[in-house]
Amino acid sequence: MASSFDATRVSVVDHPLVQHKLSLLRDNQTGCKQFRELVRELTRLETYEATRDLPLEPVRIETPIAPMEAAHLAGRTPAVIPILRAGLGMLEGVLDLIPDALVGHLGMERDEVTHEPREYYAKLPRDIAERTCLVVDPMLATGGSAEAALSYLRAQGARDIRFLSIVAAPEGLSRVLEGDADVRVFACAIDECLNENAYIVPGLGDAGDRIFGTL
Repeated sequence: MASSFDATRVSVVDHPLVQHKLSLLRDNQTGCKQFRELVRELTRLETYEATRDLPLEPVRIETPIAPMEAAHLAGRTPAVIPILRAGLGMLEGVLDLIPDALVGHLGMERDEVTHEPREYYAKLPRDIAERTCLVVDPMLATGGSAEAALSYLRAQGARDIRFLSIVAAPEGLSRVLEGDADVRVFACAIDECLNENAYIVPGLGDAGDRIFGTL
């Protein structure tokens, strides 16, 4: 069944390098080491786009040639929040670009029978309401875990939330965007649909198993 979603809040990062790396990531012949490296590289490219509108403030510096007015990020650094466990594979890609970002963790495990999320761990920065939150999870499939994570973050006061996935399904996008009126979603690809086992088609398999070698 086709799903519709608010495309104005969805950004697909379809740079040629992203498409190339995503093809390698999808390939079932790609081993664990390369898979991890590709997830990190794709996350780095996606983070670049997801943080394009972070606010700046002027700062005076001196180059080796002359003084000038430059720009620094304004306010508090963003927080990156991986959804355990697969989201951990994207963490270093964000930190490559924002090394002083704070890191929270959310455990939203999917029940293999009901396909619904179940919270089992949460640890966030205390001032989460004052920071842009980059929530990361490689796969946005049914959207259940993402929706639960976003709801939890809103309850903790988070205001600016940006959800980063590598591959998304239309069904998951619809659920997340309908469940949260303000979240913005970034993905490297939007695939066709979910199959009867709630896996993304064509997808790339179970991202967590491929990242951690637990196939």
